[in-house]
Amino acid sequence: MASTTKLDHKPSPKKPRDEAQSDGRGRAVPKVTQREVEDAVRTLIAWAGDDPDREALHGTPMRVAEAFSEYFRGYREDALAWLSDADIDMARGYDDMIMLRGVRLQSFCEHHMTPFEGKVHLAYLPDQKVVGLSRLARVVDTLAKRLQTQEALTEQITSTIEQGLAPRGVAILIEAQHQCMSLRGIKQCGVDAITHRFTGAFETDASLRDRFMKLATA
Repeated sequence: MASTTKLDHKPSPKKPRDEAQSDGRGRAVPKVTQREVEDAVRTLIAWAGDDPDREALHGTPMRVAEAFSEYFRGYREDALAWLSDADIDMARGYDDMIMLRGVRLQSFCEHHMTPFEGKVHLAYLPDQKVVGLSRLARVVDTLAKRLQTQEALTEQITSTIEQGLAPRGVAILIEAQHQCMSLRGIKQCGVDAITHRFTGAFETDASLRDRFMKLATA
């Protein structure tokens, strides 16, 4: 996959700033100004029991707004566009499993807006199209930088790879720890949530599926 570096020099598939704001699923959402975000943070600080006008907190609303813009930049990116330069010639006859093990995952639970972090293991069986390896990791990152559930994220990664590469099969395994379980409620630390999705040959061929699982959990 020597051509991966070359592909990374292409522009990021970001949506223009003047486009209508979208929730990442094609549905329009109201635009919110920076001032409105900062005012909301000030309200939360006061609701929590502190004084938003306290000197040490003066810059906090702005910093939180900037942080949220980074945390949720996936709403301003198109995950499918990362796969738009898939190359028929890149494989040079290779038609076996292409796998990434241990792609770092950082996302936010849509129920409590707390982080969940872990790893994504993914593979696909190319039919004709092959893409640079880092493009697959960027698909994961774009989709993760939105409010998510792990179950929905697993499905979204799968469907994006299927749509972008039309492979003979896709396999996804995600293992992650959720702060909505460790910081609140049941307060269980160190618990891994595991989700997986298999399509095409990975769904119908048990030996191929087993090979993926052994590599993912080795």
